Amino acid sequence: MKRNILRTSLCDLLGIEYPILLAGMWVKDGRATPPPLVAAVSNTGGLGVMAGLGLEPEVLRRRIREVRTMTSKPFGVDLLLPASLSEVPEERQRVRERLQREHPRQVTIARELMQKYGLPPVEEKGPAELSPPLMRRQVEVAVEERVPVLAVALGDAEWAVSLAHAQGIKVIGLAGSLRNALRQQEAGVDIIVAQGYEAGGHTGTVATLPLIPQVVDAVSPTPVVAAGGIADGRGLAASLALGAVGVWCGTAFLLAEESGLWQAHQEQIMAGASEDFIVTRCYTGKTARDYRNPVIEDWGASGVEPLPMPLQWVLMDDFVAAAEAAGKAELINNPCGQAAGMLGSVRPARRIVDEMVSGALEVYRRQEMEIVRSA
Repeated sequence: MKRNILRTSLCDLLGIEYPILLAGMWVKDGRATPPPLVAAVSNTGGLGVMAGLGLEPEVLRRRIREVRTMTSKPFGVDLLLPASLSEVPEERQRVRERLQREHPRQVTIARELMQKYGLPPVEEKGPAELSPPLMRRQVEVAVEERVPVLAVALGDAEWAVSLAHAQGIKVIGLAGSLRNALRQQEAGVDIIVAQGYEAGGHTGTVATLPLIPQVVDAVSPTPVVAAGGIADGRGLAASLALGAVGVWCGTAFLLAEESGLWQAHQEQIMAGASEDFIVTRCYTGKTARDYRNPVIEDWGASGVEPLPMPLQWVLMDDFVAAAEAAGKAELINNPCGQAAGMLGSVRPARRIVDEMVSGALEVYRRQEMEIVRSA
């Protein structure tokens, strides 16, 4: 079968066929980007990227090795390195004690939500996802395993870049603003993902359309990849027209057959309009775009501000664990972008990539015909 050809300098830099990168999306237990989805995107010619946030270091190591059993193509791991966090100890129980002592109102609201939805109390196990020792050990595991690509978001990546480059690993830095893009460039990353406000999960305040050209101009010659609101070939073609060399796509792949996303979340995505995916601090303490659910509305109605990350994250982790144990995934945050309004069915990852490529090529062919006609 004849393959479409769509190459940019990003393909040469990463050793991939198409300039399409799977965003390393975090959902509880890494289920949004499990090894089968990561491998499927890489095997189709893009770059599969696995989210490592919250995974115990040895679990992350096992999943990296699992990907390698499914593909010989390049892939990546995405980790968070927040620049500013409230100081928290690694042990969850000590975080809970601090929450009880310093933030009793927020603790009460979380408990009232459990009671309202009939959730038996459950305490999440393991270290807090964003404890500095855990985050550093995750980076060390990715470097020890020599993953081809390491993606880092939110914080100062300089120390991680040094470790990665020493092993020949390419580093992608995620940025939601021009200022953050310049900070990532200063840290020495190889590629910058400029993510617009339309994106799912943690997001900034600048939309994709004005953000991409600003970042491209400011960080040249560092290559820029576009993210936020991109879910088909038209978005890919538009991103390249803005000066990006590729796209970082998450929401579209939440409906991949290989995704481990809860069925309830996939149904929310398929049924939701773009305006149903809103920015909230309810679940993590940092602005994130999630599907509008009753828990978000209840927290907003309380009039009490969520705590800063990672305190709010640890607080709501117990609620999320209780909802999962009760089989009520509809109460768990569903990080998803506004591009969800364009989606409607579950498909294999290969088909998502292929249709994105063919759609972009169709845009180019159509535009070329229009130019010829007008000439």
